[in-house]
Amino acid sequence: MKVVNLSNQNTILTQFLAEIRDVNIQQERLRFRHNILRIGHVMAYETSKYLNYSVKSIETPLQKAEVATPDDSIVLGTVFRAGLPFHQGFLDVFDKAGNAFVSAYRYYKDKDCSEVGVKIEYIASPDLNGKTLIIVDPMLATGESMEMAYNALLTKGTPSKVIFASIIASKQGVQHLQKVFPSNDIVLLCAAIDPILNEREYIVPGLGDAGDLMYGDKL
Repeated sequence: MKVVNLSNQNTILTQFLAEIRDVNIQQERLRFRHNILRIGHVMAYETSKYLNYSVKSIETPLQKAEVATPDDSIVLGTVFRAGLPFHQGFLDVFDKAGNAFVSAYRYYKDKDCSEVGVKIEYIASPDLNGKTLIIVDPMLATGESMEMAYNALLTKGTPSKVIFASIIASKQGVQHLQKVFPSNDIVLLCAAIDPILNEREYIVPGLGDAGDLMYGDKL
């Protein structure tokens, strides 16, 4: 797997990332969601560098122009609920893409909340055969939910190309996906890669629970 850490570059992306991490700013849910959306715009642009292009002849009011545009038939996939604003940011850029959704949630297997499981309950997707599948999920903690979402979507066909995108990943999550997807044909883009997971398997320093910050606490 080819891993792209966008925080190694000094771009406006780091400003949006700083704001979603900032405990004093992130409590404004509308602003938090909007920053996630803007990060989606930037990361969609970065993702576009890994698509297939060919030159087309475009008729202008004056004469024809030769322009290289993407050839990929894209399907954007995401995991409910935290993935929705991030997904929309990508969809604003890849506006002709098909859309796939997976309902997955974390649960604790033990009373100490130290062992986490992921359960898939719902899938909605177009045919994925021969498509470029871009799976976006804001937080890549253990990597298991991303892997499970991918495997769930494979029931809808076999994509010709797979790209993963996360805003904040843990080193452990990245290493897990590298082990599961050893081929360099698969790309993982991250806005930042943080060093550790805590005892409840939250990314540290991370930003907290992205879904709760977007939509409020859950039972």
